[in-house]
Amino acid sequence: MYDILLQQTLRSFAAEIKYISMETIYLCIVIFLFVLAIFDLVVGVSNDAVNFLQSAVGAKAAKFKTVLIIAGIGVFIGAALSNGMMDIARHGIYQPEHFYFAEIMTILLAVMLTDVVLLDVFNSMGMPTSTTVSMVFELLGGTFALALIKVYGNDALGFGDLINTDKALSVIMGIFLSVAIAFFFGMLVQWLARLVFTFNYKKKMKYSIGLFGGIAATSIVYFMLVKGLKDSSFMTAENKAWVTENTWMLIGCMMVFFTALMQILHICKVNVFKVVVLLGTFALALAFAGNDLVNFIGVPLAGFSSYLDYTANGQSAGPDGWLMTSLLGPAKTPWYFLFGAGAIMVYALYTSKKAHNVIKTSVDLSRQDEGEESFGSTPMARTLVRISMAMANGVSKVMPESSKRWIETRFRKDEIILADGAAYDLVRASINLVLAGLLIALGTSLKLPLSTTYVTFMVAMGTSLADRAWGRDSAVFRITGVLSVISGWFITAGAAFTICFFVTMIIHFGGLVAIVAMIALAVFSLIRSQIIYKKKKAKEEGNTTLKQMMLSETNEERLHLMRQHTREEMSKVLEFVQENFERTVTSFLHENLRGLRRAMGAVKFEKQLVKQMKRTGTLAMCRLDNNTVLEKGLYYYQGNDFASELVYSIGRLCEPCLEHIDNNFKPLDAIQKGEFGDVTEDITNLLQACRSKLEDNRYDDFENDIRKANDLNGQLAQLKRKELQRIQSQSGSIKVSMVYLTMIQEAQNVVTYSINLMKVSRKFQAEE
Repeated sequence: MYDILLQQTLRSFAAEIKYISMETIYLCIVIFLFVLAIFDLVVGVSNDAVNFLQSAVGAKAAKFKTVLIIAGIGVFIGAALSNGMMDIARHGIYQPEHFYFAEIMTILLAVMLTDVVLLDVFNSMGMPTSTTVSMVFELLGGTFALALIKVYGNDALGFGDLINTDKALSVIMGIFLSVAIAFFFGMLVQWLARLVFTFNYKKKMKYSIGLFGGIAATSIVYFMLVKGLKDSSFMTAENKAWVTENTWMLIGCMMVFFTALMQILHICKVNVFKVVVLLGTFALALAFAGNDLVNFIGVPLAGFSSYLDYTANGQSAGPDGWLMTSLLGPAKTPWYFLFGAGAIMVYALYTSKKAHNVIKTSVDLSRQDEGEESFGSTPMARTLVRISMAMANGVSKVMPESSKRWIETRFRKDEIILADGAAYDLVRASINLVLAGLLIALGTSLKLPLSTTYVTFMVAMGTSLADRAWGRDSAVFRITGVLSVISGWFITAGAAFTICFFVTMIIHFGGLVAIVAMIALAVFSLIRSQIIYKKKKAKEEGNTTLKQMMLSETNEERLHLMRQHTREEMSKVLEFVQENFERTVTSFLHENLRGLRRAMGAVKFEKQLVKQMKRTGTLAMCRLDNNTVLEKGLYYYQGNDFASELVYSIGRLCEPCLEHIDNNFKPLDAIQKGEFGDVTEDITNLLQACRSKLEDNRYDDFENDIRKANDLNGQLAQLKRKELQRIQSQSGSIKVSMVYLTMIQEAQNVVTYSINLMKVSRKFQAEE
């Protein structure tokens, strides 16, 4: 009797301990979801800031701090008034009445772990992506993982009972619709606006500016009512009904009021375009925070609501027995969560370097002038350019000459009015914001899930194309960039679904150990991403000289900065040559296949950098006056050619060495290794000496380096004669001899091109 009572007591105590520990574990998960939400808010704002900042920043409508203040106010108000979009995280993708509490928490934790890492990766690359798509497809991936398990073990349930596939399909359709529609209308509306205002818009807006400002302001305010505030907490059913019933009256009154106001502002010498741009920035920021907040805190709030329901009603059933039917109810977000989220978003907007990096990508792809291109060229981009040129030529042949001449007078880019350092003018910035707002409002009224990211980005690309910002020298790079961003959106969907699917599976089967491991992996990924990003930005920020030159006013300052820029770039090339020449030779002599592959990879990357250096350098030279270009231009271009030849010499040296070792052919004999090893050390010392002189811009004992180079070439020529004699006597492997002769020849090229580079650099740097 006593033993039975003791056993029952122990079992009861063990069950209570287990219950307490499980409740504590789920409480910790909820707390961690909110911690992840803070990170998600930061990385999400870093990604989505481009949506509402790029137009104002690109056109320099105001100081950057002013733009941030206006956007920050919009973000905070939008977040504080947001409430109605949280339902998508509660029952938008999964059907909660068929999932237990433990399963819902598994899905939500997997979604947050995946989301924060995925968005951070895209931000680090400077690629804008959709937070809506990432969240929806993460929820879909996590739900699909558990749906597979539940359907396998229960014949009564089907996928249609567990997953709301209609929502995912509507998002996919929204991607295609928003990309095509936004780009087309952006191009069309900007082309019409340019016909009206031209690039010299100040001469053409005496009477049209009031009407344009009225249409723009009305569109923006309508956008704020329909898209930004329609689901806000203060918008009751009566308010919504009144707005819907009196929409046209509101639009008419606003149109009359804003048209008169903008005309009065123009008479008072106020730049109406700046007013429109800043008002549009505020509206998009408000709508972003109001509607996209669910992408960042919707999942943690769903987890918090689930936990409250479970602790209040489901303790007796247990986490694996309590169905989450309560999530079918509407979301009621406490105000302090909204205020806290708004404060974090504003903080991230002001402090995030990655936000500025993503903005730079969109602004660079839509800027009016040529400059340093962030993207390369792809076969698809080249094909699209050729097709577009053929179509343009076909239209030009059938268009009357008088019409073509008139249109050309409206598109004289040399008359463009740009603020200092702006990527494009205020006309295009206004169209970007007004049209994006209208399209998003239209999509909302038609219940189409248009993404803010997709619409704003593609409108900006369409307006830049209409403005002829994509010239023949830059179109292929711009199109490659656009295709890269678009492909990134689809990669987001696939990656979000796949990663969250596997994370959910791991957590479901691995339990607490898997949760700890996944959390540790996510933290490690975020820390590693920050370290890599800082290193990357350090390299990019190292070359600010060229940017300063493009903004400088006097020819003397430009030439001084151009010389400084050239020294920096050529020093980097010599550093690369020294490092990879030594790495290639050493790896070959020691039969180190991995080292040769690293060298070959470095050569491929450096070739792209050299191409970019040539392109940006040519643009910079165009900023100098004609006399300077005639006196110094030849030396500059010769220096670029020698730098390019140096890189290609390393490639020609590395390729046969890599092939030789990869095929496991015979190595060099001891004599060949010793002779070439000694010369390699001397060549490396010569490259080091040249680089030091170039960095310090001192050529005092350069004649001594020329003598050393001549001696080295003489030694290499002697090695070549010896090897030819060895071939004639047939005393060694022909494969070894061929690769050895190639090494000697490319070593001679490295010496010769390095000295020639120094000679023309000395002439270019010389003050005359």
